Amino acid sequence: MPVKLHIDTAPVWEAYRQDCECPLCLLYDQVETGSVEYFLGDSVMEPSQRIEVNEKGFCGHHFSLMFEAGNRLGLALMTHTHMKQVIAKLSGDTKEVEGTSVFKRILGKKSADAPLQIGETCVMCERIRNNMERYIYTILYMYKHEKDFPSLLEKSKGMCLKHYEETMREAPNHLSGEVLQDFTKTLRNVELANLQRVADDLEWFTRKFDYRNSDKPWGNSRDAVERSINKLRGHVVN
Repeated sequence: MPVKLHIDTAPVWEAYRQDCECPLCLLYDQVETGSVEYFLGDSVMEPSQRIEVNEKGFCGHHFSLMFEAGNRLGLALMTHTHMKQVIAKLSGDTKEVEGTSVFKRILGKKSADAPLQIGETCVMCERIRNNMERYIYTILYMYKHEKDFPSLLEKSKGMCLKHYEETMREAPNHLSGEVLQDFTKTLRNVELANLQRVADDLEWFTRKFDYRNSDKPWGNSRDAVERSINKLRGHVVN
């Protein structure tokens, strides 16, 4: 990610000060909630935003979140103009391939039954992805430039595996030398220690169903199933 992008460290500081299994999942939830509000708010009437929505639409997950948000009118306005563009695309593509079935078979062109990749794009997914790339870059930037951040990261509960892998993959693009080695070693050790912690909690959760342990304290294991799933796949269950 280009260094010229604006660096906003405040949300990252705040996320790492929370008692959570993955600060990036916390930031993701905030960005997604804010994006739902944005697309159902004033952006509905912004020409440039409407053009992008009309072109790309939303994935099923984000359509569902906006539907649950309750602003039926705003959602209807966006969905209507997006649907009109879909109809226009399909109509145009159908005219384009009329009478070319023989050539399509010979040249291996796409079937007219599936002329466009409609439904494979989501303007909200792109918006969230761009924000998360910026947050990962910010974490790497802070590790190098903010003197108190490395110790905060080291004391954290790590990340979910998805965000851990994304961060480790991006690290060599923005860090180098001893800083890169120190960061990857620190994050790996933090991740392993916290995966083991959650695994131990999960094991104790299962053992609590043995009658011999029924009178023993639950400790931190009551929500171990939820935390284990979220640790492995990101924040997918509450």
